Amino acid sequence: MVLWFIGLAFIIVASVFESPLIDYRLIIVGSTIPVLEMIFSGPWILHSLAAPVTVMAFVMLIFMGKRLRQRRWLGLPIGMFLYLFLDRAWTKTSLFWWPISGITIKKSELPSWESPLALVLMEAVGAMAIIYSIKKYKLFERENLKLFLITGHIQRKTMKTGN
Repeated sequence: MVLWFIGLAFIIVASVFESPLIDYRLIIVGSTIPVLEMIFSGPWILHSLAAPVTVMAFVMLIFMGKRLRQRRWLGLPIGMFLYLFLDRAWTKTSLFWWPISGITIKKSELPSWESPLALVLMEAVGAMAIIYSIKKYKLFERENLKLFLITGHIQRKTMKTGN
């Protein structure tokens, strides 16, 4: 399940922040990094609040005094926070609050979606969010797509409400 996270994280950040200068590529990467953990006997650290908070602290420290670089790289922890929200990791107390709630993670606390049908529907919603984003931000236009792929930015003129 990847489209759910990519599509919704992108559209949530674009709609809430309305900033053409966010690196949306990093939002996408941040929203999918915890999926890797699921492939390798997952979930653990990346499904806890500690992961995006730690990444955010590193970004702020590493790029201290370099505001534009901070703004660019904050997309990574923002995407990771959105993953936690979209995966419902916040409903699993010991996992979400690790290590504050204890070092061990109980298998009963792992986030799960109840049915394969739910997974298919979520991926369909994610695909629709991606298609909506491509249309709304005109990423099908060569100039806009090039800007997005090279910088992660969206044209300012497409961010205006009503487009």
